[in-house]
Amino acid sequence: MAASSRGFSPRPGFLREQLERMPEIRHPEMPNFELIETEPLLDSSNMTPGDWLPIAETIQDNYDDFDGFVVLHGTDTMAFTASALPLMLRGLRKPVILTGSQIPLCQIRNDARENLITAMLIAGYYRVPEVCIYFNGKLFRGCRTTKVSAHRFDAFDSPNYPVLGVAGTSIEINEAAILNLAEPNQPLRVQRLTTPNIGTLRLFPGITAPVVEHFLNQPLEGLVLEAFGSGNLPSNNRPLLELLHRAFDRGVVVVAVTQCGHGKVSFAGYETGQAMAEVGVLCGHDMTVEAALTKLFYLHSLNLPKSEIRQMVGTNLVGELTS
Repeated sequence: MAASSRGFSPRPGFLREQLERMPEIRHPEMPNFELIETEPLLDSSNMTPGDWLPIAETIQDNYDDFDGFVVLHGTDTMAFTASALPLMLRGLRKPVILTGSQIPLCQIRNDARENLITAMLIAGYYRVPEVCIYFNGKLFRGCRTTKVSAHRFDAFDSPNYPVLGVAGTSIEINEAAILNLAEPNQPLRVQRLTTPNIGTLRLFPGITAPVVEHFLNQPLEGLVLEAFGSGNLPSNNRPLLELLHRAFDRGVVVVAVTQCGHGKVSFAGYETGQAMAEVGVLCGHDMTVEAALTKLFYLHSLNLPKSEIRQMVGTNLVGELTS
C-alpha cells in the first residue's frame, strides 16, 4: 500500500522499493526469495472468488522451484482466500503462508515488517504443509481463521482450532496440530472454482419471511445461514420454516453456522435447532463463515449431485471442521 490523495492504495512496484530499503530482508539467515506481483494489484476488499485462481496458479507454476510461498494479502478478505486455497491446492506438501498488516509497510510504525519476515522464515525453513495465516506472532490454519479486529495488531483468531505455531523469542511449531493430507509423490493440482450463486444471511430478532425469501429466490444455489447460538432459529415463525423447506425441495443447499465467536452448531440441543434440521438445513459444525462459504463454492464447482454436496458439507475435507 502507498499513500495517495484518496488514502492508501496498491501501487505496482512500490513493495519492491520498500523491500530494497530493508537490509534485514537480505540477512544471511533469511531464505532466498523472488517477488511476483499480480496484475492488477488489488485492495483485498475489491477481490472476488475469481481472484483466488491467479494466486493458486502462481503457486502451481513455481511449485517445484521453491520450498514455500508467502502470499501478501490485504486483511479484509484474507480469511476468505485462506479458506479457499486449501480446497484449490490439491496435493499441497509445502507451506503457503498468507500475511499482511494493519499498518502499511511504508509507515514508520507498522506491523508489516515482523509479519513479513517471520512468514518468510516459516515458509522457508519449517515443515508446515498447509495453507496458513501468520499474524502478530501466531500461525493459524487458514481455513479456521476469521478477522476479529479492524485496528488491533492481533487481527485474526482461530476460534475453534489451536494455533499451528507461535513466534516469540523463537518459532515453535505445534506439530500435533499440523495436517498432512498429501501423499509423498502426489503432484500439486489446482481445482478451479466456478462462480455459483452463493450467499450468506445473518439471522436477527424479528427477521421476516419476505427478507429471507429475497435471499432464497432463484438463482441462489447455496446459503450460509448465520444462526443463533448452537444453531437455532425462531421455530415459531412458520412462514420462515416453510421458505427454508421449499428452498431445500428445489435444491438450495443451506448450511447453518453459529454467529458466536466460539463454539459449534448442534441441532440436538434445542427445539429451535431441531426445527432447522427438519426443513433441510445442514449442520455446519464449527466452521467459520469464511470456511462454509468457500466450501460451498468448491463443492458446487465439482458438478456433484445435490445429495452428494449435502453429504460433503458436514465432511472434514481440509481441516476446516471438527465433526
